[in-house]
Amino acid sequence: MDTIKVSDLAITNIKNLQKEYGEGMEGLRFGLSGGGCAGYKYVLEFEEGPEEDDLVFSFDAVRVFVNKEHMERLKNSTIDWVENLMAAGFQIHNPQAKKQCGCGESVDF
Repeated sequence: MDTIKVSDLAITNIKNLQKEYGEGMEGLRFGLSGGGCAGYKYVLEFEEGPEEDDLVFSFDAVRVFVNKEHMERLKNSTIDWVENLMAAGFQIHNPQAKKQCGCGESVDF
């Protein structure tokens, strides 16, 4: 079965952000939208619940919703949390990606 992964540090930060910004939201949407200099941008946003065509993954009380149509491009991806001197935030490690733009905000398949 196709799956995704979420690092322990990302799970901790999803829970913290959900308490602060996503109260009442059931989970995190992980998907793709058109745009960016490489063709696609990752979507990470809180949602009230899964949609009919979603796959639902659970990680230590964190639910992640992925549209079935996006799964081919997102399978085996890892949602991670990275902190360094310049910034802190989510980082996607996706083995399906052929190239990533220089700023890391968009990807091509």
